[in-house]
Amino acid sequence: MSQRKRISYPFSAIVGQDAMKRALLLVAVQPKIGGVLILGERGTAKTTAVRAMPGILGDKTRVVELPLNATEDRVVGTLHVGALMKSGERKFVPGVLSEADGQILYVDEINLLEDHIVDLLLDAAATGVCHVEREGMSEEYPARFVLVGTMNPEEGSLRPQLLDRFGLSVRVTGSLSLQERLELVRRQEAFEDDAEAFCARFSASEQRLAFEIARAKELYPNVVFPDDVAEFSSGLCSEVSVDGYRADIAMMRTARAEAALDGRGRVTRDDVLTAARFVLPHRLKRLPFEEVALDDKVLERAMNALEERGIQAPKDEDVSDAEPVSVPVELPSGAVDEGKKA
Repeated sequence: MSQRKRISYPFSAIVGQDAMKRALLLVAVQPKIGGVLILGERGTAKTTAVRAMPGILGDKTRVVELPLNATEDRVVGTLHVGALMKSGERKFVPGVLSEADGQILYVDEINLLEDHIVDLLLDAAATGVCHVEREGMSEEYPARFVLVGTMNPEEGSLRPQLLDRFGLSVRVTGSLSLQERLELVRRQEAFEDDAEAFCARFSASEQRLAFEIARAKELYPNVVFPDDVAEFSSGLCSEVSVDGYRADIAMMRTARAEAALDGRGRVTRDDVLTAARFVLPHRLKRLPFEEVALDDKVLERAMNALEERGIQAPKDEDVSDAEPVSVPVELPSGAVDEGKKA
């Protein structure tokens, strides 16, 4: 008996959670951002959003899920024991990171994964390469993937050193408006009643997102990051006192991806502020058990401090070539773009 293919809930059908969806789109455009960590309680569509990404990234893209009990050998690879015992041949067998090359690597409850395993994932995500030393053998293989980790902060946390190595973070909650809750329930019922028909309703909006991502990937290498905007970006990192320079690099890449997603060829101050809300929160210094949030007041204080030092990026309305380029999408005959109605 053939196994029925699991149908994933459409990405564009997810109600609310705009910040989470935007973060996932940004790392889809530029995986070198370093992955995204999604923090939130159960029932906030974290896993649903991740598993829906192949629908907007192309048929060849899939989600490779790493189990919590994965060993280091399973993650990076090891010697083929059978070949070694049978013929003495030292044959290397790549691990999950090889399977994840060109795909989405998803780790649910990543805060419960052993720290040294998380380190391996983040190293590969940052470099696009997995280097393995085993029993006198030295192996290297490509491991370019979009890393997504999800966790419930109530069940434990990641060490600050590991948090800092995630490119983006976003916190999600189950707080939806009454109308959003009603729409969520209606859509879930419709999906469970007839998944294929439900997905067809959102096919146009899925195609639109797929087109925008593909276009952003092409545009990204040519997106200009003006010197004054770059100074403003690094100035924000300095003013909120994040350690090291990973934040500066992630801010640059995220702001460029944000501009590219909007179809623009130049990074603006607002792109940098958008990037800051994803890049900086998990890097802020805090005392044990202290909650620190990067709210608008924190950003405003940082911007005021920069202005006092004479650092001020131009306002977006002063940037003549920052207008978004329209993205024409030819919809299938008779299709209704349900994503536009959400």
